[in-house]
Parts: sequence; C-alpha cells; structure tokens
Amino acid sequence: MLFTREILQEQEDRNLAPYAIRSKDSRGRQYPQEEPPYRTCFQRDRDRILHTTAFRRLEYKTQVFFNFEGDYYRTRLTHTLEVTQIGRTIARALGANEDLVEAICLAHDLGHPPFGHSGESTLARLMKDHGGFDHNKHSLRIVTKLEKRYPDFDGLNLTWEVREGIVKHETEYDLSDASDFNPELRGSLEAQITNAADEMAYTAHDLDDGLRSGMINEDMLSGIELWEILLSTLQIKNDRLDDLTRHRLIRKLIGMEVSALVDHTVEKLRQSAVTSVEELQRLDYNVVGLDEEMIQRNRQLKDFLYRNLYKHYRVVRMQVKAENILTRIFNMYVDEPSVLPNHIQLLVSERGLERAVCDYIAGMTDRFAVDEYQRLFDPNCLP
Repeated sequence: MLFTREILQEQEDRNLAPYAIRSKDSRGRQYPQEEPPYRTCFQRDRDRILHTTAFRRLEYKTQVFFNFEGDYYRTRLTHTLEVTQIGRTIARALGANEDLVEAICLAHDLGHPPFGHSGESTLARLMKDHGGFDHNKHSLRIVTKLEKRYPDFDGLNLTWEVREGIVKHETEYDLSDASDFNPELRGSLEAQITNAADEMAYTAHDLDDGLRSGMINEDMLSGIELWEILLSTLQIKNDRLDDLTRHRLIRKLIGMEVSALVDHTVEKLRQSAVTSVEELQRLDYNVVGLDEEMIQRNRQLKDFLYRNLYKHYRVVRMQVKAENILTRIFNMYVDEPSVLPNHIQLLVSERGLERAVCDYIAGMTDRFAVDEYQRLFDPNCLP
C-alpha cells in the first residue's frame, strides 16, 4: 500500500492535537511548487535542510569545545541531532506535528559561525555598523538566499511555517526578531517545542562534556539540587564516575526534564483552553515549558555551568583565540579584498564588502578558519 501525501495528511487530521499545525494548512512556499506524491510539505522541508552544505558544515563547528580538541565532544551537528531527537519525543507526546518540529530543529543552528557563541559575538561586533550579525537571522538567510540548489530561485524555498520557526527560535541566550513573521504572535507549538528541546539538549550535553573533559567533577557538583536528585534516584554515590555511570546520569536527566516539561505543558494547555493554532499563538505566554520548581533547579545547574565550564580558563583562552582569529581575518579581507577567493569577490558588488565577507566567514568551519588564518598570516604557510 502506498501512503500518499493525501493519506499522510488525513492521518495528521486524525492524530494531531487541534492546536498543532497540519501540513495541508501550510501557508505555502514563496515560489509555488508541486508537492511530491508521498511526502508532506514539512517532510520535504526536512529533507531539503538535511542535504544542504550548511548542515554538513555543522560537523566541524564548535558547541563548547572546539572541534580539534577531541572527537568525543559535541559539535554543532551532534547538538542539532540531539535537539531533534528530544523535539520529536516531545512533539509526539503533545500531539504536535513531528515533521515540522524536526525541520525547525534541523535548521535552527544553520547560521552559527565557527567557534560557537564567541564567533557569533565577534561577527556581531565587527558588523555593528553594517547591518549586524545574528545567527537566527543568518539561518534564515541561508535557507532563503545563500544555498544555491535550484535554477529558478535562491535558497531552499521552505514553507512559511518552517521559516517562521527558524525566525522565532529563542532560548535564554538567543532572543528572536520576528519583524517579518507576525511579530505580534508567539511561536507555534512546534516552534516552542524546538526552543525547549534546544535548552534541554545543551544543558545536559554540556554537563556531560564538562565531566568528560575533567574541567568539572563530581565534588564540584555536590549540593546542586538536580545533581543530588539524579544520584538519589539512581542510587549512585557521588564519587568518581565511570563512563557508564555518567551516561546513566545524563540519560536520566534528559528523561526527567522531558517528562516534567510534557506534564507541565499539558496542564498549561488545559488551562488555556485553546482549540486552534491561532488561539495558541495569540496567548501572552508560551505554553511549552517547565514548572517554576524545575525552572529554579535548571537555573542553579546553568549558573554552575556558566561559572565552572563556560568561564573555565581553558574555554576562555580558546574564546579569546577565536575572537583574534576571526577579527584578523575579517579586517584583512575588508582592508585588502583582493585576497578573497574569486567567487567571493564577485559577490561584493551585490551584497556589499562587509556583508560578503561576513557571509563567507560565517560559513567557515573551525578547521577552515584556523587554516585560513595560517594562510593569511603565517609566512611559512603556502597561500
């Protein structure tokens, strides 16, 4: 039996919550295209994102630990995949559109430059007088302009709902600017799920990577409420953890967070009494989230990670190096555009010098940026 797009859409009608987005109700694409016979529009968007150059480059872009520090630490790609897994789990439990959640999750970090948040803050500073830089906006720019895969239009021609989800991506550290996507409306249920999954993923895997690296240890975590709950629940003593025990703790943390979020969100949805997508988006609060007690427990853990991992001298040293690398590369390109590759020079008249340079640097991986720095500034390195 062939499950046609029409059958898949009928299944969505039967199985999704009334406030979830149906693919048949999509506002469509900027450039009309005939949809495939056996995929919904959101499934097609997911597939288009997976096949982009920008998505493949995430493998060699920093999460917390720079890519060349070791093969075991998360990269921007593995972070994205973990966010997607958590997002799909939450979506299924809440009756949201899994395919839409998956597409937004896979695209949410496409615009991150090399070297993680230090790279983003560096480009934002360098572009302050030239239109600025924000990874959410750049993610949208990638899928609407920079990816070249079709003869009739730039970008991927994604549906409006996926583009809205990218634009309205926000976490504690990322605030959205949705001026072109109904800014008076909150993100859809699917966009809110993506935002929550992102925060859950990076908190859990940064804790995991921090423990693996030795920058933080079990003794330092003593007294952190979430950590103590995990130890008690799994009946683990707070002494040196082997890899298997650490995996158990991180797995339990994610499961506990997901369960708490689903339970609280179901209650918020019940209290709101929303019965449509628009009603949900017109609420003056997000329905997807944790209860206050869990929020405070997470706040304590995040504060711990900020003080002891993100501000660890080894991480800060690499952040300073990253800022220096990107600043010198950017200034060299702007001061002497002839050192840019020919295909980038051709874009200067269309985009402006600084924006063309920014787009080029934002697309670099950690490894490429380091190699480019050496080519530009090491007299012993061939250009």
